[in-house]
Amino acid sequence: MRPSPPERVAEYRRLGWWSGRTIDQLFADAVRARTDEIALVDAPNRMALTGSAPQSLTFREANARVDTLCQVLAGVGVGRGDIVSTQLPNVVEGVLCFLACARMGAILSPLAMTYRAHELRQILPSIDPKVAITLDRFHGFDHVAMIAGLRAEGATSAQIITLSDGSTNGAYSLTDLAAKASPEPFASPADLDAAEALTICWTSGTEAMPKGVPRHHDHWVVNGEALVEAAGLRTGDAILNPFPLINIAAIGGMVMTWLLCQGRLVQHHPFDLPLFLRQMQDEKITYTVAPPAVLTMLLQNEALLANLDLSNLRCMGSGSAPLPPWMVRRWQEQYGVTIMNVFGSNEGASLFSTATAIPDPEQRAMYFPRFGAPGVDWPAAFPGKIRTRLVDLATGEDIVAPGREGELRISGAMTFDGYWNAPEVTKAAFDDEGFFRTGDLFEIAPDTDDRFYRFVGRSKEIIIRGGLNISPAELDGLIESHPAVREACCAAYPDERLGERVCAVVALRPDQALTLEELTAHLRARELATFKLPEKLRIVDALPRNALGKVVRRDLAGVAAT
Repeated sequence: MRPSPPERVAEYRRLGWWSGRTIDQLFADAVRARTDEIALVDAPNRMALTGSAPQSLTFREANARVDTLCQVLAGVGVGRGDIVSTQLPNVVEGVLCFLACARMGAILSPLAMTYRAHELRQILPSIDPKVAITLDRFHGFDHVAMIAGLRAEGATSAQIITLSDGSTNGAYSLTDLAAKASPEPFASPADLDAAEALTICWTSGTEAMPKGVPRHHDHWVVNGEALVEAAGLRTGDAILNPFPLINIAAIGGMVMTWLLCQGRLVQHHPFDLPLFLRQMQDEKITYTVAPPAVLTMLLQNEALLANLDLSNLRCMGSGSAPLPPWMVRRWQEQYGVTIMNVFGSNEGASLFSTATAIPDPEQRAMYFPRFGAPGVDWPAAFPGKIRTRLVDLATGEDIVAPGREGELRISGAMTFDGYWNAPEVTKAAFDDEGFFRTGDLFEIAPDTDDRFYRFVGRSKEIIIRGGLNISPAELDGLIESHPAVREACCAAYPDERLGERVCAVVALRPDQALTLEELTAHLRARELATFKLPEKLRIVDALPRNALGKVVRRDLAGVAAT
């Protein structure tokens, strides 16, 4: 399967945007250059999570394991163009599966560990995988039994391979299969093209059915190149990956950057702050990512940082929520760590606020470069490979003046070509000029020489109170600056007179309390417009999140309405 039209492939390779190199070729380069250097490292808590010991592999050892895995998959009938699904935590085998599919010309479809039978009944019939690789123990849940049940229902015919020792529920043990596999190296097909599909990743499915996003080798390579450039990564860097190995954040932002800089990829999953900090120190991490709330919390609890040696850490990516400007400045000035503001999606929308593009840390927290906008140039290579525009959703006009909200639309080297087996959904996802509709609202930031975008919120998340638009994302960040608040998310509730009002849904820090009056006083002190003030406060233990860890604002509608 080739996701991109031939003319797109030819044009992007002519421009030098796509290299035409396969993932296996890049891995072979790394194996030759860094043969006996450590390549892949499991988290120390692997035993507690999966029942098997943590592993650490050199590039030589990883290459041999990839050969064996290719022989195993070929032995159970997987060939070029066949689909292999995985449902694995962040263990070294997840990366090995990616590399093995790349070597064979097979297609990897990684699924979130949090998916259960409901989601798999939607996904597995649509991709018809030859093999499903998982394990029968993770956080007390048996994924093998779940997939075996789906086989019995007829939802999939996939053969099941488990990482666990011994076979259960008709699954093959990977250990047993590997012991019987041919010891010979597995040669990648000589005519394997980098435009052949390598993965089908899945959106979080908050809208309706999960949507598959096919990507080929060229897609993944340019994604990694962009992150290497943006984060200033170097050969041999140590990268700590807390993202599930299921999407563009982990595969493009972590696995591909590791492969390109021939470094050390350290796994972490699920997120455990004390362990995360320990790994940052013990593994001498140079680059990682963390949510804004974690970066803020660490600065508010400096005792946690005082006893850590983070001298190797140069850069951390963050995003998915507005970054507090003071937080970005403090990390830079006090600890010498650059916080890179990242906006992205599984479909390939990608903006990076780097120290090169935006040296001022407070501006970097608030703005994104207008990469690919007409008349706006940047010194780095990556911005020249994408195009962006803002479109007024009411009129369809391009927005070229500051201060007007519009939907961000993106095209270029990292953008996908369409959803898996969903032509109507694909058609709706792109405009007439071929730009992907992100569904995210931005404005050209005033007083920045028209060089920067400012994130406003999701197009469907805007709260309209008395005809005035309110960005809930803006409120979230302000509320989270209150010392009693751990995390916050604002949602609309209906009002007969004004249409909608604002409800703040808040999770508090331990042993803290908060009233609506205290919250509004805090917001007034920050000179927030009165019409934006929350008129309800609801305290919850935790905010709802999807499989990727993003807060699902729409799930708070019921809480806000009570």
